Amino acid sequence: MASLIFRSVANISFSRMSASTINRFGPQIKNLGLPLNRTFATSSFLLDRKYSDKHEWVEVSGNIGTVGITNYAQEALGDIVYAQLPNVGEEFQQMDECGALESVKAASELYSPVSGKIVEANGALESEPNLINQSCYEKGWLFKLELTAPDELSGLMDEAAYEKFLKEQ
Repeated sequence: MASLIFRSVANISFSRMSASTINRFGPQIKNLGLPLNRTFATSSFLLDRKYSDKHEWVEVSGNIGTVGITNYAQEALGDIVYAQLPNVGEEFQQMDECGALESVKAASELYSPVSGKIVEANGALESEPNLINQSCYEKGWLFKLELTAPDELSGLMDEAAYEKFLKEQ
């Protein structure tokens, strides 16, 4: 019975699942005999991500933004060996320096792409900072913040604008 209910729900809403949901539940969906179209869902997911000219990204769910660095940034840094992340409760304005990343090549400051109050830092990065290199958009996210000025999102780049920005660099 549960399998039948899950199959119905999956058929209705699979195309709206985020990449992390697909990674988590994809094998179960596939075992139910449902089509697993990662490319479509992943593309839709990426279109909702916003990018700064400092190569940070933010993805918003409700009033919580998840922040990380882009693939371009992690490739430029090389193997990341240390992540200094903001503390829960700290507040930042858009583009304030809020931490740093150190790699075998260089150190780089982190900037908050939007204003807000830190509600969570990715604790897994303390022992495994290379998660940023392995999975900068999923497991390697940096911190989450409660947005205090959601209208700032409109000033950030969407995926297409960010790709164009990179080509002009």
